[in-house]
Amino acid sequence: MSRVWFSQPLETVATWWRIHRRDGVALGFTTHDADLWFDGIAHRAAPGMVPSAIRRSADLEADSAEVAGTIAHDAISARDLSCGRFDGARVTIGLVDWQSLERTALYRGTIGTVSEEAGTFSTQLLSRKAELHRDPVPRVSPSCRAVFCGPGCNLSGARFTHEGVVAAHLAGDSGVDVATGIAGSALVGGMLRWLDGPYAGFAAPIVSASGDRLVLDMPLDEPVPAGARAEVREGCDRTLATCAGRFGNAVNFQAEPFVPGNDLLSRYGVGQ
Repeated sequence: MSRVWFSQPLETVATWWRIHRRDGVALGFTTHDADLWFDGIAHRAAPGMVPSAIRRSADLEADSAEVAGTIAHDAISARDLSCGRFDGARVTIGLVDWQSLERTALYRGTIGTVSEEAGTFSTQLLSRKAELHRDPVPRVSPSCRAVFCGPGCNLSGARFTHEGVVAAHLAGDSGVDVATGIAGSALVGGMLRWLDGPYAGFAAPIVSASGDRLVLDMPLDEPVPAGARAEVREGCDRTLATCAGRFGNAVNFQAEPFVPGNDLLSRYGVGQ
């Protein structure tokens, strides 16, 4: 039988919430005055962090929730918030009996907008219902809709992933010299994921490359020390010519390269 929460005049109940970041880090917190361990995660006492009212509905409208608190816990820093480590992280909020550890989840979603001011932060959470507003029907496109080495593309990610070592980087520069042994042209449109240094676990798209110099889509405010390791994934320009000629994967090309474009009706015949 499921428990009816707050049915007694005095309850040993605390709020807990869990954050699963995209870089693989899992964090747990609770409003209780002592740490709680359950589901294989230590939920640290963080009485300064509180979730606001959670609205749940039975219709298709997205549920809403918000979490606010003080940046006082070592696991949540202003630097991590500003560089986007918590963007898109999965969040679960629930109730726990801090004596019996009986628990229930009230809300599941992802972190949307994060704001920070005067040592405090707040974030708007997006519920799973938000996914219902996305149109799942693919649109006709001359370029491939599949993610490179992802579902539909079906190429092996390990085959096109290489490890490199940072040779040089200046703070605030979006370009970094990484020795990978792979031609820079093959990495354009790919991803770089840091294995060491201040951005360990963070990934960024590669927008251009020249030799060993890779330009990312965002500046790196902190200097990355020489010798730091990074993992780079080759890129694809999503054209049929590249898919067939470079990768030999035309059978999995997820697009319609020969469908006439929107300018077809504006064309006129030319006499021979």
